[in-house]
Amino acid sequence: MNAHDSLRILPEIVLTLTGILVMLIDASLPAGTARRPLGWVAGFGTIAALWASLWQLNLPTGTSFFGAVETSPFTVFFHVLICGIVLVALLLSLDTLPEDSHHQGEYYALMVFGGVGMCLLTSAVELLLVFIALEISSISTYILAGYRKQTGQGPEAAIKYFLLGSFATAFLLYGIAMVFGATGTTKISEIARLAPGAQNHSFVVMALILMMIGMLFKVSAAPFHVWTPDVYEGAPSPVVALLSTAPKVGVFALLLRITYEMLPSLHHIWQPLLWVIAVASMTIGNLAALRQQNVKRMLAYSSIAHAGYLLAAFAGLGSTGIAAAAFYTAAYAAMNVGVFAVVTLAGGYEEELSMVRDYRGLIYRSPMLGILLIFFLVSLVGIPFTSGFFGKFYAFTAAVQGGAVILALIGLLNSGVSAAYYLRLAFTAAQRPYDSDQPARVALPQVGAAVIAALAFTAGSTLWLGIAPGRMLKAADVAAHTLQIPSGDMSPSDITPSQQPHP
Repeated sequence: MNAHDSLRILPEIVLTLTGILVMLIDASLPAGTARRPLGWVAGFGTIAALWASLWQLNLPTGTSFFGAVETSPFTVFFHVLICGIVLVALLLSLDTLPEDSHHQGEYYALMVFGGVGMCLLTSAVELLLVFIALEISSISTYILAGYRKQTGQGPEAAIKYFLLGSFATAFLLYGIAMVFGATGTTKISEIARLAPGAQNHSFVVMALILMMIGMLFKVSAAPFHVWTPDVYEGAPSPVVALLSTAPKVGVFALLLRITYEMLPSLHHIWQPLLWVIAVASMTIGNLAALRQQNVKRMLAYSSIAHAGYLLAAFAGLGSTGIAAAAFYTAAYAAMNVGVFAVVTLAGGYEEELSMVRDYRGLIYRSPMLGILLIFFLVSLVGIPFTSGFFGKFYAFTAAVQGGAVILALIGLLNSGVSAAYYLRLAFTAAQRPYDSDQPARVALPQVGAAVIAALAFTAGSTLWLGIAPGRMLKAADVAAHTLQIPSGDMSPSDITPSQQPHP
């Protein structure tokens, strides 16, 4: 390894050193000493990693470590997004974790180490490194999901997530083994060159299906979504803010690379398959969310539906679909992390406010939290001037331009269905509080500087992407063009970015 190689994994190096530093400081502190400052160490390290990701735009597009890691605007786009999500999750944890909560040092370190795996997942162009990166991310999130071990739901969430996650990872690993057997390599660029003429072409098709099963589990797309409600309900809300977005960002980046860069010659297989999964995810997620009275379970099914909206963008072949999917990941991350930030503050660490009815009068008890909750819910519906609107608009536009008009119509109908449960919670928060003879609601925690920064960042991003999405769209478009799609492997129906409408 030389210095130039290390620059191509600079964000991962910064995050790794940050996690190690947090653990070393934690081990050196005497028992009983407050561990909250370790969260600030992790936060500043994550900011440094975010800066390092942006700095990588100065590097020419290329690979290092014998072609295993790539640096390009595509990888930088997702690195910045992941580092931003990890930073907000850390800020939320700083003001909501109790002073006496156990193993705070390990908690902050695991968040940072999880970011290492997620970032590496977006830049890996070698399938064995993909597997290693996925495991780094997964092991951290498995432990974080069970952090509230004093409750029954915490360990249950961690065990379910671990068992089903390990099962899904096995599918991905079997897929990697089969594509290696068919092509003799695990490098994505070489597989793209050799796969169309592979003697055992059925192995390549089976490898695609197996790898997609593993990836679709990680993004909680139907029918691989069964773990999602229980894990979201049992994990601490700041962890759910991370779980519901950052791992999905990394895996969606991998899915884009596998479909568009590694196996574009099989688009006649993966495109209709993702079409069906998108419809199933949107429909199952929204219909199940309608029946939920528990807020976190409702948002869990909502995330399944949003995975379907994002998959709709894959129907738009070529750079249009890639750019639409990349933009949607950013839009979804902003509003979903924001809504979990409000849920974290409203319910507290012990999550006393777990049901929809418990949020009645929130806007009267805390106008800031009530307004922000309604704002993020409106964005999740897809109302104009929010990031959710433009995210869905470009995803469905890509589907229409790819010929999947019916898919776009189903998506629009599902968006209408989702309004029922999002607005139900919004109206509940806007209603007058219970009378004095009703059970008292728990007191809201004090809002510190860290949480204010997290709320401002998510709300500002959601509003910015809804009012002036041009710069993010341009970044997504540049990222789409740097994903290496072999010429001649895509359908002639490719749409050039100039045909994509811009606000």
